[in-house]
Amino acid sequence: MYQQPDNKGFYGEFGGQFVPETLMYAVKELTQTYEEAKKDPEFQETLDYYLKQYVGRETPLYYADNLTKHLGGAKIYLKREDLNHTGAHKINNAIGQVLLAKRMGKNKIVAETGAGQHGVATATAAALFGMECIIFMGEVDVKRQELNVFRMELLGAKVESVVSGSRTLKDAVNEALRYWVATVEDTHYVLGSALGPHPFPEIVRDFQSVIGTEAKQQYLEVEGKLPEVALACVGGGSNSIGLFYPFINDKDVRLIGVEAAGKGLDTEEHAASITKGDVGVLHGSKMHLLQDDDGQVLEAFSISAGLDYPGIGPEHSHLYTSGRAEYKTITDEEALEGFHLLSRTEGIIPALESSHAIAYAMKLAKEMSPEESILICLSGRGDKDVQQIKERMAQE
Repeated sequence: MYQQPDNKGFYGEFGGQFVPETLMYAVKELTQTYEEAKKDPEFQETLDYYLKQYVGRETPLYYADNLTKHLGGAKIYLKREDLNHTGAHKINNAIGQVLLAKRMGKNKIVAETGAGQHGVATATAAALFGMECIIFMGEVDVKRQELNVFRMELLGAKVESVVSGSRTLKDAVNEALRYWVATVEDTHYVLGSALGPHPFPEIVRDFQSVIGTEAKQQYLEVEGKLPEVALACVGGGSNSIGLFYPFINDKDVRLIGVEAAGKGLDTEEHAASITKGDVGVLHGSKMHLLQDDDGQVLEAFSISAGLDYPGIGPEHSHLYTSGRAEYKTITDEEALEGFHLLSRTEGIIPALESSHAIAYAMKLAKEMSPEESILICLSGRGDKDVQQIKERMAQE
């Protein structure tokens, strides 16, 4: 039976709490609060209420008949996280963590965001529960996700543009952590992916595992068996670990994460942390990272702001090294093919992140039989990416 992390927050050799002394109090406080909340029926009942009545769960499991016929081979099922309130899976975790903040008596929220979906989700949850909210976002992402910046501001959040480093998600996480160190007495850091020091990877996984739990039950009701493949895009890894976790003990289900190969693995412009990275420590956790021979963290690159991170969550590193999950790559151009194909065959415009999973399914389905299925987590909708796609198409 799979039981991770251990009592020190490690998934095999990965994870842990590599943080400065100034943050240990907050990390220990969060650990204790979450352990108590997990066992508290009232907390779970409150979370379930908001997920159902506010977020709109459960989300549908949709059989993509047109896409299936177009590709030939395996049946394609989509877990429609894009239909959540705010348009992405990120709201599952944001609601849960803001409830934890209330439980700790904290009235201010800090978060980071890349594609803006986690920022919008956190700003939404903060507005819902009457909390102050500040969101750090890389300057590059602020420009390519202008619509989501405006949405965060409409929701009452303050968006801080980060101009250091590559001015993307990694640098936004750095600034959010610095801000948290200075304000830890009254502020909770709503970390958006399955990253960071323990207990964040466990908390994010648990709040996102509603995706896999629902999908597993829904698929069983339709097909009377489990799918052959569970597939999701991977940046930090929150939607994928949410889908994978309830299937980990089902050894016949292949778990496949899709990393961003950007402009190609033979270039330095990609975000394939497992495929091209080595083991190191970043943002308080041991995991696979893009780094040079001296251990300096390299810049990541992807057309998708949400995958533009040089590391991957520690549980993914563990699933990879233990052989339980596979990790593949998809380039920007291939992701764009997936984006356009799903839009035109099913009338569903996916987020660029999710388009990476669609693009890999386009390859995999043809290798499988019509009796087999690929279950894809459609992690978010593509509204936020439409302007970026329009500008790219105009240049071609």
